[in-house]
Amino acid sequence: MVATPSLSLLLASFALAFCLGLPASAQDRATLVADNLQIEGDSVLIAEGGVEVFFQGRRLTASRIVYDQSAGRLIVEGPIRLTDETGDTVILANQADLAADMTEGLLTSARVVLNSQLQMASAEARRIGGRYLQLEDTVASSCRVCAEGDTPLWEIRARRVTHDQQERQIYFDRAQLRLAGVPVFYIPRLRLPDPTLKRANGFLLPKFSGSTTFGTGIELPYFLTLGASRDVTVTPFLTSDKARSLTLRYRQAFENGDLTVVSGLAGDQTKEGLRGYLFADGSFALPNSFQLTFHGELVSDRAYLTDYDISDADRLTSFVVLTRVRHDELVYGNLRGIKSLRTAENASSIPSIVGDALWQKRFTGLGGMGNLRFASHGHLRRSISELDTDGDTVPDGRDVARSSIGADWRRDWVLPGGVLGAVLGETRLDFYDVAQDPVFAGSSARLWGAGGVELRWPLVKNGKDGARHVLEPVLQIIAAEASDANIPNEDSILVEFDEASLMSLNRYPGSDAVETGLHANLGLSWTRYDPDGWSLGATVGQVLRAEANDGFSAASGFAGDSSLWLASVHFETGTGLYASGRIIADETSGVARGEIDALYYGERLTLSSGYIWSVADADEFRGDDISELVMFGGYKLTDNWSTEASGRYDLIEDSASRAALGLKFKNECVLLDLSLSRRFSTSTSVLADTRFGVTLELTGFGGGESAGPAQVCRR
Repeated sequence: MVATPSLSLLLASFALAFCLGLPASAQDRATLVADNLQIEGDSVLIAEGGVEVFFQGRRLTASRIVYDQSAGRLIVEGPIRLTDETGDTVILANQADLAADMTEGLLTSARVVLNSQLQMASAEARRIGGRYLQLEDTVASSCRVCAEGDTPLWEIRARRVTHDQQERQIYFDRAQLRLAGVPVFYIPRLRLPDPTLKRANGFLLPKFSGSTTFGTGIELPYFLTLGASRDVTVTPFLTSDKARSLTLRYRQAFENGDLTVVSGLAGDQTKEGLRGYLFADGSFALPNSFQLTFHGELVSDRAYLTDYDISDADRLTSFVVLTRVRHDELVYGNLRGIKSLRTAENASSIPSIVGDALWQKRFTGLGGMGNLRFASHGHLRRSISELDTDGDTVPDGRDVARSSIGADWRRDWVLPGGVLGAVLGETRLDFYDVAQDPVFAGSSARLWGAGGVELRWPLVKNGKDGARHVLEPVLQIIAAEASDANIPNEDSILVEFDEASLMSLNRYPGSDAVETGLHANLGLSWTRYDPDGWSLGATVGQVLRAEANDGFSAASGFAGDSSLWLASVHFETGTGLYASGRIIADETSGVARGEIDALYYGERLTLSSGYIWSVADADEFRGDDISELVMFGGYKLTDNWSTEASGRYDLIEDSASRAALGLKFKNECVLLDLSLSRRFSTSTSVLADTRFGVTLELTGFGGGESAGPAQVCRR
């Protein structure tokens, strides 16, 4: 059909009607698509058949639209579907009588869908002031209903529901919560955020819990925004055994970082007076690519964190860290404060303030690559005594300061026959100052250097079945010397014997001790790569010395003129299963240390476990053997139900230290989380305790937990 002047004028007016109330810069052209267009009396535009209107990202579909220019009205016949520019709000209706700019009007048999989650259905809905949508006798739910007459898992019925689209809030009048159709809760007035809103003032979901220490309790958090970049959450906790606590969490975002402060204050029957704690975390980007990170911890007594299930930490550690990482440079500074919560530990005799600084620069030269390092360290104890009153062989007040300069270098070659050769070396000069120690007091300097050669011969064989075998023998000949110095060893007591430390110039993890003498590091590794994606590997190794080294502990495996044997194995399927094991042993000493780790991550099943064994060693401050097993398992029973369990078991004591069970249900409209845990360990300050927790969340309000799998409707 050819557009007449009257029709063109009406189309322009129709487009203008959609533009009313919008800023001029946003007034784009509206598009109307229909099977048939006609005019009546030069002022009425009628669009019929597959009507679609597009404007500013909004979309309106209907079977028929009548636009009366003189009356400024839109009569829309359904089925009607109106989608906003974000796609978060969808309005469905059978019929609508609207103002031309759609800021006022009435919709019948209306249904509102917010963020593809929350649905609100009503016999009629009114559009008011271009901001509010008011529904009468409304049913709201985010549960999927498969057939007419089915009852949703939960629903809110209200006399009136008002959706403030500007503030993204939903107001319920005379609201009644029903579970499976049964009324369980009534409230005259209720305000909830719509699912598109991430932050809003109001109560968060309550959490019900119970413990043998405090009885049954409830937490009811209240979230309060303090502008666009700050908020605070206030959480009172009340229990049947008269425990009372109040927790505050403050968060603030800055242009260059963020800050979080959490504090709590409590009163209960376990301690006299008030108890409390304070944690603070922050991270900030500074000029010149520096990053500042800090964490602070304060607590009133040893048991507070475990009593209120905040943390199992038995030492408080606060720190400030400054770092800068570039492709060839590392700058690092760390200042820590440490406070012990252990009943058997004298807090004044452990380092309470520890500081570290490091500058490291990578360089190339002589055909190889190396690193230059400047480092400093210091730690202070609160005690000023030169005596060892707690029996740990360390004077209670020993303070240490250290400055170091060091460099390392390595060059690699490919030799005839595919042999890989390397020359490597490292040197370090340390300056120490020790106070309040009758044996090590004073200043000392030590020069240490090590150098060696390395040969590797990787051999590859392809099997007839498509598998690839890689066999690699490795030999290192290392010579190291150090000048005499009177230096206490505090940071190099625990030495790990693994695949990495087997081939190393210095196996001590810290700076206080260094490895010397002439020794050979021997290793052999084999790996099979199967064409089906799985792999199996094994490594064996040993250290042989020209002279015995008595600086290592017996449990480390490095002591004597020959180390114990290191044997390790690892297996990976490529489909979710990984397992590894390592032992340090020989035919005379037996197994000095061993560990096994396993992880499986499948579509429904997740399993992880770890086992560790270590013999007692006074040099490592371990008076008894260690044999512990840690386990975790999770299983997805159905698409909606899942369960998990975890535990820690001491095989030497033949007792569990912790165990936990969890059961979770999650679908498109409900999250139910049930938990049960038991702490078995006891002390004078921390008692055995059993806890349970219940959390129920009705999804579809605010930016909370994401929805789970929806119910499948079957015909």
